[in-house]
Amino acid sequence: QVQLVESGGGLVQAGGSLRLSCAASGRTFSRNAMGWFRQAPGKERELVAAIGWSAITRYTDSVKGRFTISRVSAENTVYLQMNSLKPEDTAVYYCAASNRGPVTTDSNDYSYWGQGTQVTVSS
Repeated sequence: QVQLVESGGGLVQAGGSLRLSCAASGRTFSRNAMGWFRQAPGKERELVAAIGWSAITRYTDSVKGRFTISRVSAENTVYLQMNSLKPEDTAVYYCAASNRGPVTTDSNDYSYWGQGTQVTVSS
């Protein structure tokens, strides 16, 4: 079966950095859109970043210039480099994969989801 496993979350002070990884198994996603979403307590899940088969990317405005999504297709892995972290970045971060190739920011376009990894940024 398809499985997405996130890693790299943890505790970090404001201004610090973390790198999240998402390892996919069960099928190849080299030509599929993939994304990172996050959900903070009391808030709805929101897109953080997305990347399509062509490597075109999209970011939510609050992370532009600080976060970078990338992928290594040969490894079936997607990364999220997070720099200059702020307390408002605190959330559970989820990796997701789409059955479609073009980059998409719509959560409904993503069919497979990981279990999430906690990112906590202290003041």
